[in-house]
Amino acid sequence: MKRLLIYSLVLLFISCSGNQNMSHTETAEIVAKSFFTKNESVLKKHTTSEGFASLMTVQNMIPESNKDIEVEILDEAIESEIAWVKYKTSFDGKSGIFKLIKDNDQWKVTSKGPREKGPF
Repeated sequence: MKRLLIYSLVLLFISCSGNQNMSHTETAEIVAKSFFTKNESVLKKHTTSEGFASLMTVQNMIPESNKDIEVEILDEAIESEIAWVKYKTSFDGKSGIFKLIKDNDQWKVTSKGPREKGPF
């Protein structure tokens, strides 16, 4: 009986801690860090299939980095189910823009269309 109670409590804590909805800016930070550190599993988790393929194409052209990557959010905008995040990283100091969409109540980075213009 004690074991059943302990297993139930452990299962409860695990299930509660894994259900975390992040904001669009938190998702953008995670994607930028995982992109520059080449962490493909984290990158895939927080991107759509189109976004992942697009980022992997670019990622293969950048050199390896062993240093900690800092991400600074410069600007953000939300238009219903689409968010735009402008960021800058310590990797190269240049700014970039992510387009995010809501997928199953979670923000995911996706690819921007060829003529699609964001708010900045």
